[in-house]
Amino acid sequence: MSDAPNPYSTLPADGPYETALGSALITLVEPNPGQDHDYNRWYEDDHYYSGAMAMPWMFAGRRWVATRDLQALRYPDPSAIAQPLDAGKYLATYWITAGRYEDHLRWTVATNQRLLPDHRIFLERTHVYTSFQQYAGAVYRDPTGPRDYQSLDHPYQGLVMEVVDAPPGADRAALDRWLRTEHLPTRLAGSPAAMTLLFEPIPLPEDRMSYVDDVPGLERRLTLLTFTDRPPAEAWATFAGTGDAVAAAGVGQVELAAPFLPTIPGTDTYVDQLR
Repeated sequence: MSDAPNPYSTLPADGPYETALGSALITLVEPNPGQDHDYNRWYEDDHYYSGAMAMPWMFAGRRWVATRDLQALRYPDPSAIAQPLDAGKYLATYWITAGRYEDHLRWTVATNQRLLPDHRIFLERTHVYTSFQQYAGAVYRDPTGPRDYQSLDHPYQGLVMEVVDAPPGADRAALDRWLRTEHLPTRLAGSPAAMTLLFEPIPLPEDRMSYVDDVPGLERRLTLLTFTDRPPAEAWATFAGTGDAVAAAGVGQVELAAPFLPTIPGTDTYVDQLR
């Protein structure tokens, strides 16, 4: 018998372990027609756990769904992200501990390389917008209340994802500055939106799974996730004018604005309302 210590006893002894959000996995997926129920059951019953939450340093997760009425609110059309605009019925969001992205990435790539030959990957779907993303900070409506790292556990009634690109040839610094200092504080004040979290997409690793590709333009892109106290259809007036505001400020263009409801874990609620 080896006297070497169990690596599970030694690995946690080094490196960051603060209660802090450092990066995220954000994945917008479209089940193939006729596969909505089977996709949902696979994700709910297996993949949410085996492909995400069971992995080291991923400390929170939540799934979201876009029903027909919410898909109808999306803009712009055409979109550089969702083609057609209603593509991406399900969104999953996961938080990774600050400073642990590479550790998590190595584990998740290795796990998915095992899940695929074990027939535990559901291939009847398309990744519309999937990437790991570096956390860039938060803008809050309220000085107290849930913070960024608690956002996936608090029972928010909706999430709006906005993908915003800086102009071609420009970096995203001016866009980020305008959003944080001008647009988002004004938008959140007195609204049903509690906080907006900002993320910068990270290129996928070379050893990524073959069924996931980067969307072009990552270096100019910001992803905004905004959590709402009311169902997103009721809160949509807060978001509907953002595309025009970004364009008028000359800092970029909204490539996708899409509202979602939280799924109800373990159920097929909303599956019959997707198409």
